[in-house]
Amino acid sequence: MSTADRGRRAGVSREAGMVTAETAVVLPVLLLVLAAAVSAVVVVGAQLRCVDAAREGARAAARGEPVATVHELAAQAAPDGATTELDVGETVRVTVAATVEPLGPLPWRVEVSATATGLREPAAGGSP
Repeated sequence: MSTADRGRRAGVSREAGMVTAETAVVLPVLLLVLAAAVSAVVVVGAQLRCVDAAREGARAAARGEPVATVHELAAQAAPDGATTELDVGETVRVTVAATVEPLGPLPWRVEVSATATGLREPAAGGSP
């Protein structure tokens, strides 16, 4: 084996080691970016479920459905553990709020909520 061949092989070996070291440095950053992306998807999904639940509850309350029915319909569309508040007057207002733990067991919680309003329908009569 000539001296030039040995030099080329040593250069290739050093470059392979550098790629491994660079990967070791970048891998934690990639995992952090992935965790942030998954967390964002979980939080946005819970927010959208709160929006849907509030709309469903406001529609039911505007039709004159009983309070228990409004809470039940909102709970079906809401994230687990969500709370529903109902305010009835000439207009109805339904607020759905939930606490989301986007990273599972890690102690980070995000509060999401949504409010929907609607006018009571004339045929709805008295309060629900």
